[in-house]
Amino acid sequence: MLSNNIYQEQKIPTQWERSWINFKANSLAMFGLWCLLILILITITAPWLVPYSPYHQVGELLMPPSWDQSGHVEFFFGTDDLGRDILTRLILGSQLTFGYALLVALAASLIGFLIGVTAGMTRGLKSSILNHVLDTVLSIPSLLLAIIVVAYMGPGETNILLAIWLALIPRFIRAVYTAVHTEVEKDYIIAARLDGANNFYLLYNSILPNILTVITTELTRAISIAILDIAALGFLGLGAQAPSPEWGSILGDSIELIYLAPWTVTLPGLAIMFSVLSVNLVGDGLRQALNAGID
Repeated sequence: MLSNNIYQEQKIPTQWERSWINFKANSLAMFGLWCLLILILITITAPWLVPYSPYHQVGELLMPPSWDQSGHVEFFFGTDDLGRDILTRLILGSQLTFGYALLVALAASLIGFLIGVTAGMTRGLKSSILNHVLDTVLSIPSLLLAIIVVAYMGPGETNILLAIWLALIPRFIRAVYTAVHTEVEKDYIIAARLDGANNFYLLYNSILPNILTVITTELTRAISIAILDIAALGFLGLGAQAPSPEWGSILGDSIELIYLAPWTVTLPGLAIMFSVLSVNLVGDGLRQALNAGID
């Protein structure tokens, strides 16, 4: 009995564990993750966080933020030209801009993934036709495509969400289709087919782990695009209509006050920039971590 020679088997980390270790080592990615989690928490709990009504006058007109000498701590971000609390409107606006962008991007990714995988796993005329159709659709910018749909269906929150959803789906289809089609042509997939592996087994065990980076990158990019498109359509008056607290709508309503009350324009603009930056930092960190985990 060798009591003095005890060997402990060292656990080999899985691909997911290696990816998480690499992600945590990226300080910018972790900063973006915490910011994103805080933003999601604010979005979910927004109705219980706001101190005032977002539609009614609760203070003086164009009161500066609390850090200004003329400001008041009761209205931390000040008030707009109708005396409405800006902090309240920004918190509730997170649901209309950031929250809706998350839902639209997730819904588009699900549909795009299913169609892209189906097309990528098949060959022949159908796959070729889909490829050419996607080339045509993707030649039109997503915002322009959304504007065309909204111009046909009319302005409103529901219509812009549908328009952005339709504009994002081709991006996912093309990205997933290209990634799957590339993997299917590789030697290890051909060898697995010769061994009798079916399409579902190949997709779940071989293809999906290798295209996860593509899916993650496209999802985070789609969330950023959806945030910017929702805000842009609101700014142009094609999306959420006044007195909605949607960030782009707030920005559009306050643009004439940029010299008189710059905080009414700066604060919603910073909210949009902060949300897009957080998503992009997390997306870039995930892409690097997944690539390192695979290596």
